[in-house]
Amino acid sequence: MSDSERSIRRLDARDPEFLSTLDALLAFEGSADARIDAAVTEILSAVRTTGDAAVIEYTRRFDRLDVKSMAGLELPKSELKAALDSLSVEQREALRIAADRVRIYHERQRAESWDYVEADGTRLGQKVTPLDRVGLYVPGGRASYPSSVLMNAVPAKVAGVGELIMVVPTPNGEKNPLVLAAAAITGVDRVFTIGGAQAVAALAYGTQTLPQVDKIVGPGNAYVAEAKRRVFGTVGIDMVAGPSEVLIISDGSGHSDWVAMDLFAQAEHDELAQSILLCTDSAFIDAVEASIERLLPTMPRRETIAASLANRGALIHVESLEQACTIANRIAPEHLELSLDEPEPWIGRIRHAGAIFVGHWSVEALGDYCAGPNHVLPTMRSARFSSPLGVYDFQKRTSIIQISEAGAQTLGRVASTLAHGEGLQAHARSAEMRLHK
Repeated sequence: MSDSERSIRRLDARDPEFLSTLDALLAFEGSADARIDAAVTEILSAVRTTGDAAVIEYTRRFDRLDVKSMAGLELPKSELKAALDSLSVEQREALRIAADRVRIYHERQRAESWDYVEADGTRLGQKVTPLDRVGLYVPGGRASYPSSVLMNAVPAKVAGVGELIMVVPTPNGEKNPLVLAAAAITGVDRVFTIGGAQAVAALAYGTQTLPQVDKIVGPGNAYVAEAKRRVFGTVGIDMVAGPSEVLIISDGSGHSDWVAMDLFAQAEHDELAQSILLCTDSAFIDAVEASIERLLPTMPRRETIAASLANRGALIHVESLEQACTIANRIAPEHLELSLDEPEPWIGRIRHAGAIFVGHWSVEALGDYCAGPNHVLPTMRSARFSSPLGVYDFQKRTSIIQISEAGAQTLGRVASTLAHGEGLQAHARSAEMRLHK
């Protein structure tokens, strides 16, 4: 097959230019363009200044909802329960099983307060406290994801968050019953049918009706991402996520159709999603490429998949699994599949990945919905320094310092010496005043 006929590029790690080619493939500029920047600036300012009135006006304009007040944009809990009751038995059971699995996993993450007492009676410790109020943004319209509700709401509730407020746009009044049912199952406290930068602004600054939150979590479009970036500092945010990514490491022992479909599963998110295969077996790469060509026409979202694979995908031949792991750590992918006959020895070689899926049966799609670990993962190589969303993102830590009289004698002299060295005499005097004459 000629290069012009390929739907996905092929690379060889032995090529002298490979690393520079790889880095160019990984590069992604996530900053907003001038149009988005200007719109978000206007919206944030308007909501901060006029509150409910601005939110209502933007909701009329963008979502075509003719409402008179914010009360008309808040859903009663009875409507959430009605959405849950309207589902088929199969859908309802799937939501409950997924929610239970996510909860059981995240309960193991809950941090507890601790302290210890030194020999002189000084007590030091850490107090762990859940956040008071969190805002959860859930995409609406065509991009409706009940799994996002589960993955964000469940760890917040496990952490003990006092109030969880969900915002979800409903363009033309279209409500997704699965999303509302997920809110019912997870115990979301309030739901407002607002979206976009105006919803982020309402959560960050508060309005006459919607109280200010302490942190905003959840995915959204470019306007939502830019708004979250802007309000960080006024409130906390989970992350500014980039396009979805999967990296598959293969030794040729799997099924080529499985690998092709796993690549598709990320590529169908959008044209900027990234799907990469690292494989030691060139014949298996040929087979995967053949599977891609054969299966792609059968996919409902084939145009999006084809664009994603052509723009940012790659099938890469590597000389060894050691080299594959080295490259994987350079990529630091959101999702990493170890599609290997004996994957266990290689888990320890991976230092940077949002989630590692071990073995041929551990398909990434299960992680998206119901395996248990969170599907909100670091993208754009940020797995080098950040972690999946978890209970710890909804808890904060406060230091406890109780110095005894005897401890103040020792520590006061240490602090005095260091404070004088920094030229901070009031610090030094403050410590010295506790010293025995």
